[in-house]
Amino acid sequence: MAMDPRSTADGATALPIARFEQVHTIDLDQVRSAVGSAFCPHTLEPIGTGGASPVRFHSATAGTVGLHYLDYGTGMCIRPSDLDDFYLIQIPLAGVAEITWGSETFESTPAVASILQPGGSVTMQWHRGNRQLIVRLDRQSMERQLQEALGAPLREPLRFDPHMELDRPGIRSWRGMLTLLRAEMENGGSLPTEPIVMKEFERLLLSQLIVAQPHNYTEVLQRPVPVAPRTIRRAVEILEHHADELLTVEDVASATGISVRALQDGFKKYFGTTPMGYLREVRMKAVRTWLLDADPSTTTVSDAATRCGFLHLGRFSVQYREKFGESPSETLRR
Repeated sequence: MAMDPRSTADGATALPIARFEQVHTIDLDQVRSAVGSAFCPHTLEPIGTGGASPVRFHSATAGTVGLHYLDYGTGMCIRPSDLDDFYLIQIPLAGVAEITWGSETFESTPAVASILQPGGSVTMQWHRGNRQLIVRLDRQSMERQLQEALGAPLREPLRFDPHMELDRPGIRSWRGMLTLLRAEMENGGSLPTEPIVMKEFERLLLSQLIVAQPHNYTEVLQRPVPVAPRTIRRAVEILEHHADELLTVEDVASATGISVRALQDGFKKYFGTTPMGYLREVRMKAVRTWLLDADPSTTTVSDAATRCGFLHLGRFSVQYREKFGESPSETLRR
């Protein structure tokens, strides 16, 4: 008789999101395919002794948030490809995993989660008995939430501290929200299926993580934020609402009733960039969204760039690759 996926081998403890079992098998090719579809391509290499054990993988999604449960059943060395467009927060429920992120190696335990993120190489050794709850968070949504918190475009990719101390007060609050989402998924609640409610929940989940987990923008977020004068806020509105139009710094200064120098000084003081630099960031975000949503059979990179205000395609392609780590055509083909 098949074992109930909601229980462990001894029938004592319910497994996370058991309603969403994807695989329960010793076939590593099948495991690699299922887990790779949820995350990214990767290699798997069993380690240790004891022979093959069934791998269990559960996977559920609500909005842009993915919640997953993974137990390899035995020791496993895992080498993922670049995550590129998402973050993974791996929370051990039992056992130990050894995480090598770049040149740094640390142990992940039920007291210390690990964060995998775009732009870095990682190798993991999950020891036998290591079971993990894994949260997948969309990079674009995360960066948008951080940008709203900063009130300015990001000048470099968001990089979290890869260690997450699970007993820190802010992280406990974040985990409480995660527990709510998990319960809603497991019990067939309405939160994951109500788009408006789920969208607000996502914003809260991302905001709490940005506040609670250290990253390369933490210091900036903790500084007192000066309120930009009304004229500078008006200039931001013009740039954001008319980004697809041919704008010059003189146009924006004239529309806000201040001098070009005052406009430039205001943007440098409050946003750390120039008015045209701010406009370029707005356009870059817009064109990336356009390319990700577009049909490659009916849309070209040139079309998208022109619609978003980029007139020099060669210069645009270079700046796009510098910002996102891939060419516009690669984004369009996703």
